[in-house]
Amino acid sequence: MPEIKLQQKQKAIQSAQQILSSQLLQLPLFNLEQRIYDELQENPMLELASESKDTAGDISSNEDTSPDDDLSDSLDRFTKRSLQEPFQAASSRAEPDGRLNFTHESAQQERFFQAVQHDSFDEVLLRQLVMQEDIGEREVKIAIEILGNLDPDGYFTDGIGVILDGLQRSGIDAEEFEVEKILQRIPYLDPPGIAVRDLRERLLLQLRLRERENNSDAFGTARLILEHYYDDFLHKRYDRLLKKFNGNKAETENALTLITALDPHPVDIFHDEGGHYIMPDFIVTYENGDLTAMLNDRSSLSVKVSERYKGILKNRKAPKDEKQFIRYNLIRANDFAAAIAIRRQTLLKVIESLMKAQYAFFVSGPEHLVPLGMKAIAEDAGLDISTISRAVNGKYVQTRFGVFELKYFFSSSLSTDEGDDMSSKIIRQYIVEMVKAEDPLHPLSDDVLTDRLKEKGINIARRTVAKYREQMQIPVARLRKKIF
Repeated sequence: MPEIKLQQKQKAIQSAQQILSSQLLQLPLFNLEQRIYDELQENPMLELASESKDTAGDISSNEDTSPDDDLSDSLDRFTKRSLQEPFQAASSRAEPDGRLNFTHESAQQERFFQAVQHDSFDEVLLRQLVMQEDIGEREVKIAIEILGNLDPDGYFTDGIGVILDGLQRSGIDAEEFEVEKILQRIPYLDPPGIAVRDLRERLLLQLRLRERENNSDAFGTARLILEHYYDDFLHKRYDRLLKKFNGNKAETENALTLITALDPHPVDIFHDEGGHYIMPDFIVTYENGDLTAMLNDRSSLSVKVSERYKGILKNRKAPKDEKQFIRYNLIRANDFAAAIAIRRQTLLKVIESLMKAQYAFFVSGPEHLVPLGMKAIAEDAGLDISTISRAVNGKYVQTRFGVFELKYFFSSSLSTDEGDDMSSKIIRQYIVEMVKAEDPLHPLSDDVLTDRLKEKGINIARRTVAKYREQMQIPVARLRKKIF
């Protein structure tokens, strides 16, 4: 007979409400709007609500609307309001010294950021391709398959077999020569150098295009460097290159100038495709010694549970399945509206704690950033560290010194000769400034950078300087060296 044991365990189980609150808290403002839009489409028990006092007439009354009507009117109002509403000021408690000045009143200011419609990466290139002769629907489909298989930097690293397999799944039996034909055309579209196999091929192609417009000896030398001495160029072995061209410094300098003027990352201009932009979640202003924080959650997008369907629940003659549907969606609507409110309250606590901890930054600028850990903010706000992590993820604040991601305000520290702690972000900034000001003929080594930081009273090891430099993607001194 099997032995039966009783064991008591304590286990924390998150409710659906808590899970939803965590998910919404992590969303940046732009994604939150889309999430609200999706929820309004899916749940007829949910409707838009406004806490702003100066929005009369923007939303029509629902008194004469039948519960059976669809949500199209509501969604139309959503679109209109999302473009017209001003920022809604959020509120929190004020500190006794008056430094944190949160307000309940509406902020009378226009939107800081406008969405801009951009053509996508594929659209820009395909539009040029279809204008060429002997390009039909078949060739366009092959081009679409190729563009869909490029890596993030626009290189074609897969074999042609991958393209042929993809086309076959789409019902197109293409030949290898057909794919090669399109692969030879795409790199010459604007911007040039897309769908090539490596950086050397990209630079050579761009160089040839420029050489057509201005043929000079420098172009010929530049081609020789890329075709035969590319490894020396890539690793900046300029002494070797000078020897290859009989010590002709002027000729070598002119050729290198042409190469370094080429664009190694032409796909970067498409990274903002789709109209994405940074919209600050907070706006912090400083006036008369007071810091004021506004939560830019576009309160016109606040939601509430609709009252229109509650009468059906009281109607005994209403079908059972209809009542069940309404009850289910009412619970969802209540949970969603509550989660939006919790998100707002949590973000307010976080920005208030950040304003207190980084007061000198908001008043005087980035050079006054102090070391700060999430644990300190969690303790001050009365939240756990995981909540703080979700709250600052992908969130931005607009200050008088620019727009900063909330993660920017958290950093480790290093001690100075005076015994003070200094933010590692400030030390990184010092390194950037020293590298920008260095003599390109004699770039600063990590040892020299370390010595100069110590002259500023910053106690730091050379390996730490090297780590910070690598994190900022600054090459070592040897690769930063130039001959002109």
